[in-house]
Amino acid sequence: MTSRMKSISFWLDAARKVALPQSMLPALLAVCMSVQSDGFSLPLALLAVAGVGLAHLGMNLFDDYFDYRKKGAVGIRDELANAGFRARIGKCNHILEGKATARQYLWAAIVFCGLAVAAGSVIAYFRGAAIGWFILIGGFLGVFYSGYPIRFSYRGLGELLIGIMFGPLTMGGVCYAACGHQEPAVWLVSIPIGLLVANIVYTHAVMDYEPDKGIRKMTLAVLLGNKQGMLAVSMLLVFAPYVVIAAGMLCGTLPVSYLAVFLTLPMGIALFVRLIRFTRNEAHEDNSPRFWMGPMENWEQIRQAGIDWFMIRWMLARNLVSLFAIILAIASFFPHVYLQLNHHG
Repeated sequence: MTSRMKSISFWLDAARKVALPQSMLPALLAVCMSVQSDGFSLPLALLAVAGVGLAHLGMNLFDDYFDYRKKGAVGIRDELANAGFRARIGKCNHILEGKATARQYLWAAIVFCGLAVAAGSVIAYFRGAAIGWFILIGGFLGVFYSGYPIRFSYRGLGELLIGIMFGPLTMGGVCYAACGHQEPAVWLVSIPIGLLVANIVYTHAVMDYEPDKGIRKMTLAVLLGNKQGMLAVSMLLVFAPYVVIAAGMLCGTLPVSYLAVFLTLPMGIALFVRLIRFTRNEAHEDNSPRFWMGPMENWEQIRQAGIDWFMIRWMLARNLVSLFAIILAIASFFPHVYLQLNHHG
């Protein structure tokens, strides 16, 4: 394999394949919720899931490409980290290590997104041109998430866009591809899923507040600028999803089986408490993971590297949305029993 022709594995790594569950789980949840709908097509559903994954990888590469092209951004982040700020460095690694060029990143991003568009075109052939709106809106938001001239993520809108793209846009698009129409329950569930995916990015932004402020990257945390505001938004992102699910069951839109998702509530509480401790800069906190927090892979290496304070919060946010989506996907196959609330005058 020459230096110009990288392997698929190389580009999957460069495109941060570790983040794929953020898009794959919402997409698969939409499939599970659509299985019993009229007109359901498993091949089109799976093609839509593949398209979502390819688009996600392409957008990650676009994000790294545009961030790298922003003069001094990566260098300033390194300087801040070396100065003792709580930063985690993980972007543009292959470019910085000389394994790939920015131009190669750009072309790889175009290839991934081109394959996603091809998948969408096949779906559009069978489902109609309406699927094109999901492609166009998703492509616009994804490219300009960090791309010039709009750069949403540098204007405090990054978390909002992430929530929209991986919540309603992903689940609504996959549902339409799978059964040719929209399901109200899928749209309702896409709201809490979007909030929890946005929470992963937001949790990262809270912990990277100082580095992002230093490079003038206007994340939502930087835009808020105070600890009380940051925690208020965290509370909304973590706990509002449970309110939406409960409201959906009370209104008869979601089945009672979705009550099982409240098993993840301890994870949400643990994450929020740890963010409170982070903003208070509490020293000597116990960062040991618990079994109910979900998988914390390579923990001994993480602890030895001294980034356990960061990773336990990031992994908790990731595991929360993952388990939330998995439980809902399983619950969607149970007999649909709905609450019947009788109102007496």
